[in-house]
Amino acid sequence: MANLFKQFQTLFGKGPLQVGVVLTFDAGVAEVELLGGAIVHARGNAQPDQRVFVRDGLIEGEAPDLPLVQIEI
Repeated sequence: MANLFKQFQTLFGKGPLQVGVVLTFDAGVAEVELLGGAIVHARGNAQPDQRVFVRDGLIEGEAPDLPLVQIEI
């Protein structure tokens, strides 16, 4: 028999992949400021002032340090 909770989770899919800068890191939890200004807590390995990819409260890896360009539509 299949796990009903896992089937339920597949209905929603994964959250968006976001980029942010690590503000602080302590005991495996980083405080990350996203590009929009929001601050989230994420689990994973990181160092302060490092750019990281964050999804669903997890640090997925290091993000490249590229300039931010905003285009008005």
